[in-house]
Amino acid sequence: MESVVGLFKEPNQARAALHALQANGFERDHLGFSILDPIAELDIGSDTGVSSELGAPGGGAVVLRSAGLGALAGGVLTALFWVLLWAIPATRIYHEGGLIGVLFGLVGGAALGALFGALAGSDHGDYVKLLRQMGLPASIAERYYASLRAGNIMVIARDDGSNADAALRVMREHGALRLEDVASSGGELASERTVH
Repeated sequence: MESVVGLFKEPNQARAALHALQANGFERDHLGFSILDPIAELDIGSDTGVSSELGAPGGGAVVLRSAGLGALAGGVLTALFWVLLWAIPATRIYHEGGLIGVLFGLVGGAALGALFGALAGSDHGDYVKLLRQMGLPASIAERYYASLRAGNIMVIARDDGSNADAALRVMREHGALRLEDVASSGGELASERTVH
């Protein structure tokens, strides 16, 4: 299966490209788009009937990172409370309880961090991982994701290879950006074919 990926500056360009791809014989199941603006995502999806591409799941790394951040936040907040117990002479008798509070802050923060990390994932998933699975090199995939974060729209067309050239042509005709125009360093055309 071959994938053609294109970046567009405006939602109307991406919408027009998706309509044109459907008119050229691409089924909605083989098309996708990604945009980090949920309202524009809903508008494009409802207008074209094409599902948005979610990034690959973040996995356990997101949960562990969130647990670590939660433990850090819980530990810092409760450690400040413990320092206040030491600083105020009338409350020094409670400093041992403050140490237990710090322990509970660490454990509770880690638990809440892991819970929210599991619920939230990595916001929109890992688009770099998704693009790498499509066969793009890591440096190009990271630049595509940077472009998404900058507000651009990514359109993806998948095909067995017979219509990939047509998809590339349609995306270019509808204003697919050059990757070098949206990233700081030079690069290939943003509408690229990749085999996976």
